Parts: sequence; structure tokens; C-alpha cells
Amino acid sequence: MNHLLSRHKESRKLTTLIENRTTYNAEYAELNIFETHKSAEQVSLTFDFPVIASMLTGKKVMHLEGMEPFDFFPGESVVMPTNKEMIIDFPLAEKNNPTQCLALGIDSDKIDEIVEKFNQNVAIERENNNWKLNETSSHLVHNTDINHLVGRLVHTFTDQNKSKDILLDLMIQELIVRLLQTKAKAFILNDPSGTLTDTRIGMVIKFIKNNLTNKDITVELLAKKACMSTSHFHKKFKNTLGISPIDYINSEKIKFSKKLIKQSKNLRISEIAYKSGFNNISYFNRQFKKMEMITPQQFKKSFIKE
Repeated sequence: MNHLLSRHKESRKLTTLIENRTTYNAEYAELNIFETHKSAEQVSLTFDFPVIASMLTGKKVMHLEGMEPFDFFPGESVVMPTNKEMIIDFPLAEKNNPTQCLALGIDSDKIDEIVEKFNQNVAIERENNNWKLNETSSHLVHNTDINHLVGRLVHTFTDQNKSKDILLDLMIQELIVRLLQTKAKAFILNDPSGTLTDTRIGMVIKFIKNNLTNKDITVELLAKKACMSTSHFHKKFKNTLGISPIDYINSEKIKFSKKLIKQSKNLRISEIAYKSGFNNISYFNRQFKKMEMITPQQFKKSFIKE
């Protein structure tokens, strides 16, 4: 992500070492890039518009109303309603290794317009869901498409292209839809009301979770569990979760590997890969970087001081 901030660094003014703010405006949105160059605690931020905040580099610890404090890393977003306070700690920010985050503010009417279109076209299995984006705080883990989209947004906001507003309009619509899909997927995977326990996709998800570190899980095996042909299962799975079976399995394994890295600081990355269900360390590294935008070693260093 650092290379995407090069244009920003050329023009921005650094006036404070804690949450230095640079703002780029568009027709119905604004991009704020925050940079913190020294460790700090209990820094308060509030916006008078809905905000999608995404980490670019470093680590924050977020304290949000109604949620347990959590670590906030690159490849993740927080969706904040209007006038909701964020209390932030910066445990690892340094002069030459700043913590950087973007906060994308979007006009609430525009969000409502896109959400309405989304809800007209989305139903999960037998459930019709009225998905919302900005009524409560949400902590969301990106997929690869959202990571790429965040990078494109930073590039376009900091560019002087004459078509800037048109391009941003399309990208912001896509970002909102993809975040809504992420919330919908989280609902399915967490399944708080048990709505999927009697569905074939639901049973497959349960099987994957119970056998996550099994290196022999294949699409063919999952299709048999679902009593479907391989092609029909692949299509049904992707339509339901918005992700292919293999990408879902890899994303869950990477999520598990992140927990191992945090909890088992003395394990080598190769051991982490094996314990997470990967046979090949190179494939593990590629998948980790694809999903998290950083390597496993960089992730480890992001919260462990040498």
C-alpha cells in the first residue's frame, strides 16, 4: 500500500505526529488519510457523516461502543455511523514506521440509495434480508476484491484526472455493495439464528469449520457432502457466499493462521502454514499476501516489537 501513498506524501503537510489528517474531496464523498508517527493512547475521533475506515499500514487498537476492544490491521475495515466516537490506541506507531488509515466519508443519502438497490437483489437461501450499512458499528475483514478497490480509491482520490468524480462514483458504489456482501456473508457464517443448519450449504460450512486443518478437503468432497454435482455445488456455493469454495477454505485457513501467529510467537512461519492446513509454504505465503496485502512475516512484525 505504501506505493499508493507516494503521491499523497508529496503534497501533504505534516502538522502533528498523532492522527495528522489530509482530506481529498469528491462530489458526494471525502477521503481522509490519517498518519500517526508516535505511539499514543485514547485518541478520540468522531465524524458528522457515515465513515468507512480502512487500515493501510501498521496497527491500531479500537474501542467502539457496544464492542470489545479489537486489533485493527491492514485488510480490515470499520463502518461507523454518524457521530459515533472511536477511541484509538497506537501501540506500535513510530517516526519512520507510521500507522496509516483512511476514513472515507460518504453522503448518507447516497448510501441509502445503493443499499436499497442491493436489498432488491439479495436473498440468502430462504431468508429475505434488509441489509444496512451505517446504523451500527461493524468490524469487517476484507476479501481480495475489497483490498484492490481500496487501493484504486486512494489512487483516484489523490489523482487530478478530469474524470475523477465519475470514476469515484462507480468505485464507491462497488465498495458499498461489497461491504454489504461481506456483512451478509458474515451473517451466514456466524448463523446466529440457525437458519442454515438444515441447508446443504450450511452443512458444508459446518464440515469445513470442523475439518479446517484437513489438507485433503476438495471441492469434489464437499459436493458429495452436499449431494450435488461438482459444477452445481460450485455455482450454488458462490451464489450463496459470494466466494468460491476454495477461496473460502483458504480465507478461513489464513484467518486461523493469523490467530496462531498472534498466540504462538515462537513458531516459525513454515510451522504456522502446516498447522493451518497448508502443504506448501510458498502457496501459504501467496495466499496470505493476496488476502492480507502483507506477508506472514510482515504481519508478525506488525504487532511484535523486535
